[in-house]
Amino acid sequence: MNRECNGDAVTSDHETMLAVRNGDIEKLGILFDRHKKHLFNYFRLGTGNRDASEDLVQDVFLRMLKYRQTYRDSGDFKVWMFTIARNVRTDYFRARAVIHEPIEEHEELVGDDPVKSDAADRSDDIALITSALSGLPEDMRELILLSKFNKVRYRDIGIIMNCSEGAVKVRVFRAMQELKDMYHKLRGDESHEV
Repeated sequence: MNRECNGDAVTSDHETMLAVRNGDIEKLGILFDRHKKHLFNYFRLGTGNRDASEDLVQDVFLRMLKYRQTYRDSGDFKVWMFTIARNVRTDYFRARAVIHEPIEEHEELVGDDPVKSDAADRSDDIALITSALSGLPEDMRELILLSKFNKVRYRDIGIIMNCSEGAVKVRVFRAMQELKDMYHKLRGDESHEV
């Protein structure tokens, strides 16, 4: 749960966004500080381009500002933010007619990396996982980015992608199986447990 302490007041993302919606524009900076890393990683792993990812994070917050009046009192901020991020990413690919670029420098991911390791030899595993992720179809990669890297609940992913929670569970399972297969293929494993 994302909360920020300002003196004695504790402000949730939802409360902060309601304040932005109601005219306290400066509070958007609080949300930017809380979520820029998650969004950067979402775009970085989704596009394979560091500079574009930084620009896309900015685009998300510009759209949040522009469309702040559409944020609902009963809304879930993270769902709303990732819906905007998904639209920004779709527009990026559509405008450039580009295909996902492979990620060459996996170390550039920022903070909260779901693959934690303090051993130097784990670097190769991270590179393989990143390459395997880059090789997945766009829809599978997006599901993994949302569910595993950004910890978005299946129910919320269903809202973002306009499908049922059950469908999301099945799709995430299939995407993870595909990621495992791709990882083992890149590692050169002839047989592996699935």
